[in-house]
Order: sequence, then C-alpha cells, then structure tokens
Amino acid sequence: MSSIRPNSLTNLSSSLSTLSLRDCGLRGKLENNILCLPNLQTLDLSYNSFNGLLPSSLLNLPNLSTLNLGCNQLVGPLPSHVSGLNLVVLYLNSNFLNGTLPSWLFSMPSLETLYLDSNQFVGEIGEFKYNSLKDLDLGYNKLHGSIPKSISRLVNLTSLSLSSNNLSIMLGSEMFSKLKNLETLDFSNNSVSFNNNATYALPNLKNLNLAYSNISEFPIFLRLTTNLRSLNLSNNRIYGRVPRWLGGVRNDSLSFVDLRNNLLQGPFPTLNSSNLVFIFFSNNNLTGEIPSLICDAIYLEVLDLSHNNLSGMIPKCLVNSTALSVLDLRMNSFHGTIPATFVIRNYFRTINLNGNQLEGPLPPSLANCRDLEVLDLGNNKINGAFPYWLGSLHKLQVLVIRSNRFQGHIGNPKTKFPFPNLRIIDISNNQFNGPLPIKYFKYLKAMKTMEESEVTSKYMGENYYQDSLNIMMKGRYIEMERVLTILTSIDFSNNSFRGEMPKIIGRFKSLKGLNFSHNNLIGYIPSSIGNLTNLEWLDLSFNKLSGEIPSQLADLTSLEVLKLSHNQLTGPIPSGNQFNTFNNDSYTENLGLCGFPLSKTCNNHKAKQQPPPTLQQDENLEHENGFGWQAVSIGYACGAIFGMFMGYLMFKIGKPKCLVKMVKLEQHIMLRRLKKNAHKHGERR
Repeated sequence: MSSIRPNSLTNLSSSLSTLSLRDCGLRGKLENNILCLPNLQTLDLSYNSFNGLLPSSLLNLPNLSTLNLGCNQLVGPLPSHVSGLNLVVLYLNSNFLNGTLPSWLFSMPSLETLYLDSNQFVGEIGEFKYNSLKDLDLGYNKLHGSIPKSISRLVNLTSLSLSSNNLSIMLGSEMFSKLKNLETLDFSNNSVSFNNNATYALPNLKNLNLAYSNISEFPIFLRLTTNLRSLNLSNNRIYGRVPRWLGGVRNDSLSFVDLRNNLLQGPFPTLNSSNLVFIFFSNNNLTGEIPSLICDAIYLEVLDLSHNNLSGMIPKCLVNSTALSVLDLRMNSFHGTIPATFVIRNYFRTINLNGNQLEGPLPPSLANCRDLEVLDLGNNKINGAFPYWLGSLHKLQVLVIRSNRFQGHIGNPKTKFPFPNLRIIDISNNQFNGPLPIKYFKYLKAMKTMEESEVTSKYMGENYYQDSLNIMMKGRYIEMERVLTILTSIDFSNNSFRGEMPKIIGRFKSLKGLNFSHNNLIGYIPSSIGNLTNLEWLDLSFNKLSGEIPSQLADLTSLEVLKLSHNQLTGPIPSGNQFNTFNNDSYTENLGLCGFPLSKTCNNHKAKQQPPPTLQQDENLEHENGFGWQAVSIGYACGAIFGMFMGYLMFKIGKPKCLVKMVKLEQHIMLRRLKKNAHKHGERR
C-alpha cells in the first residue's frame, strides 16, 4: 500500500468514534493538531512508521478510551502533563521512547491495559494510585530499582511482565499473596530472589518465565499451582534433581517446560506428559535413560535433551511420532542403532544425534522425513555406504555425517535432482574413496546462487527452537548457537578421495568454506575457484596437488584462512589482497613454491626456462667454439663438390684401394683436430 501523509487525517468527520489505520504504511510526524475529533473513542495507528515526539493532544482527547501507537518509530520522552485521563487501553510498545515514566501513568483511574515494553525508559517504577490494571508490560526497557509496593493492590492483575530490565525483585514477599487472578508472570532477565519458606500461592498461574534471573532453586509456590501450562526456568543456577511435585501438576496442563542451561542432576524427570508439546532440558547433567512415559506425549513437537549424560537406547516411539518436529539428542551416551521405522507423513524438521555411540547402518525409512531440513549424525559409529537416498529430501539444508564409519565410493545419484537445497555438507573423517562425486555437485543448486532475500540475517529454526551446529570453520570447530541460512560449506576432508578437483566447484558462488584436505587428490587447483567471491576459508592441504597456485585466487577478498601445505605445488605465490596476510603455514612442504611469505625468491624459477638466444648470442657462441658461420658455409660447399667428384669416380672405376685409404686417413685427421679444439675450448671456459 502506498504511504499516507498524517496531515490528511485532519479532514476526518468530527463525529467519528473509531479510527483504525493499523499497518497502512503511514509515515511522518504526529503534529499536535493532527486530530480534532471530540467523539473519538478508539484510535489505532499501530504498525506504521510514525516518528518524532508523541503529541500530548492525542492523550487529551476527552472521550478517548483506547490508544494504540505500538510498533512505530516515536522518539523522546512522554508528555509530562496530560489532562485527559479516561484511557482504558494504552499501547506505546515497540518504539524508541525514552526518559522516565511520568507520574500521570500511575494516576489514571480507569486504565486496565498498559503496554510500554520494548522502549528505552529509565529510572524507577512509580507507585500505582489505582487498582484497575489487568495487564501491565514494562519489559525490555532500562528500568531499575525494586518493584513498587503498590503492586499488591492490583488485585485484578492477570498479566505482569517486567522482563529484561535491571530490577531487583523479591518473589515470595507478601506483595504477591493477593494476586490471586494472576495468570502470566514474566520477570526474566532481572535479578530475582524468593523466600521458599513463605506460605503463599498463585493458584491461577498459567505461565511463569524466570529465565536468566540468577535463581538457584525451584520456586516452591509452584507446588500449589494447578493450572500451569508454560514454565521457563532456563539459564539459571538451579542445582540438584527436578522435584517430583513438578511432574505432579494437576489437570495434566503443562505443555511447555524449559529447564535448559542449569545444573540439574539425577534421572530424567517424571512428567505428566500427555499434553506436553515442548521439552527443553539441554545443557544439564541428567543421567539414565529416557523413560517410557515419554511415549505418552502424543502431541510432543520439540524434544531437546542435548548436552547431558543420558544413556540407553533411543525409544522407538520417538521416530514413530507423527507430531515430533525436532529431535535433539546430541552429546549424550545413547547406544545401539537408530530405530528403523520413521513413519510415513511425519513432520520431522530437525534430527540431531551428533556425539553419541550409535552404530549400525542408517535406516532407509529416513527417506520418509519429507520435511527434514537438518540431519546431523556426526561423531558416532554408524557404518555403511553413502546414504544416496537422502537426496530425495528436497528440503534438506544440512547434512552432517562426519566422524563415522561410512565407506566406499560415492556413486552416481539414484534420484533426479538430488539435494537441491543442501547448504552444508560434512562427510569428513570417514572411509570414503574413489573420485569426488562430480555428478552430485551438478545439482547443489542452493550453493550456486544466493537469493537477495537471504542477505539479511535469517536463522534456521522455528517454534522456540533454533538450530545450532558444531561446524569446522576457518580451521577449528565452532559451536554455532544459531545458523544463518546463508552459511554454505563443503567438508570432504580426512577420507581417501582420489583424482582431480572438478572445475564445477567454481559455480558454488555462495560457498563460505571448502575443505578437501587429507585426501589423495592430484592435478591442478582449478582456476575457477577464483569465482567463489564469498569464500572465507579454503583448505586443500595434505594432498598431491601440483602446478602453480592460480593467480585468480588473489581475487578472493573475503578469504581469511588458506591452507595449501603438504602438496607438490610449484611456482610463485600470488600476491595482493588477502594473499598479503597469509603466513608460511599456508604453504609448508611445497618445495617448488617461492615468493612472499616464503624466504625462497622466484628469481631462479624462471631461469629454468631460458628464452631462445638472440642473433648476437648465436654469433658469440660460434666464435667461442672456433667455428664461424662463414667457415661452416665454405666447408659445406667444398664438401659437397668433393663428394660429387668422388661419387663420379667410384661410379666409373669402382673403389680403388688407395682412394679408400686416403679417405680413411682424412677422417682420422679430422677427428683428431675436432678433439683438440674441444679440449682448448674447455680450458678457456
């Protein structure tokens, strides 16, 4: 929709009571005289691009009860004085407002909903002089201090969010004992403490978020909560076992539980799991097996148990699920084989089993995971041939099977257009052999082009879960907590691939990293690699590559890491751009290389191929040997005449003995003269 100037709003009818221009492309400043609508009750200008200060005239409209200016670009402090205090709903969230909270915000007798989150307000929260508030959100600001005592009078409060400030909150004090109607409480990203000896309850609490709150134990008031649906205690210092009463929440209402990044110990907690949808227990010290009760969670979509000490076998019911989207069990001690029956019409998007002790072949039923985007099976003991049938998964973007026991040739594709969306492939540290799979390279469409829409930062993941990978980048393994969709890399290192590098590699223009090191590759480095303008690391070390380093590689201005050591490369090292930053380690054990940064210069290299001698050089060489071109010419002429004469005589009178002796004597004298001249020439040199 085309943009609308705000001054066009002044022509509206004065009898108008409701005006909603939500998400209409409006822009510009809101002037004080923008609206003269005495009967206006509801004004919604949210999700536009208004900038400048908030005019006090909007807050002074006599009958205005709902004002929504959220998600704009308003700046500056709020007006210090407002006369019209009849507002019931006020949304000013997601702007750039700053300054302290003015006193009139705490003196509006009819206000029920106040959203000021995601701004830049500073200072302390004032004392409320009314008790009509039902929804209060001051999160994502720069507020400090403690919670005002008047919070205890907000008996109608159902939602309270103060997340991501610098507040010190004592949860468990008497001020919360009267908030019987509270359903949502979010104090995350603050400094929270509580008194577990206090006897109080929040009986209607449904959603509790205390993530990043520096707490060290479970809040005991949850014991008396009967309708809890969402619990987030992640990224704290909670130590010990998960209490049994947490799994005993009545009415089986818990659907979201996030306890990741704590210090939890002991066995996997027992939960009433029939309604569980999201389970996050990663980065703890949980031990033992996954209990069979997990199979009762028929609605489970995300199960993240990564980075624990869990053991046993993977329950078959998990791969039989038709609801599960994310199965993340990496960095545990699971053993046995991967369950063989991934059902048809499943919804798996991410399967990450990296860093366990799984063995045996991959189940072909993985081909039933038509929505699969990430498959990470690295660092196990899985064996068999390359799983070519995964090429039929057209949504697959990440394939990691490194550090297993796969072996053999990677033959030709068995499906049409295999792996069209693959962005990251890591098959390193296996026992693959034979030539590089050129025919697969032809179809890696996502590596060949970069869509403009993906230039912006976009991360893989959904539904509270963002994919993370441990990937070899620039010479070392890096744990990426979030994976950009524009990251593309190929790692075939530490196998037994042989043959030449294919020129088609130069078509992968979005490629960030390429690693063919520790193989048996021969031939030249393709000059087409110079087309990979996004390349940041290139490792071709420990092969048998020969020839010169292509000068086109100097055009790779994004290249940060280059490893060409332990090959048979020769000639000068390219100069300029990134090549001026690489050190000796990039080129060691290539005896034929010369130039910066090596100490060996390239002067002698070009001397091996002398240009053809000039005419003057030829003349000097002839005089030096004692034979000029004139003498040689006379000799040839005389020899020709003598030969013709002798031939005529032999034709007429045969071979006289005296003549034969004379010719032999002449040959002997000539040989002695040649040897004598050669000896004199050697002494002169």
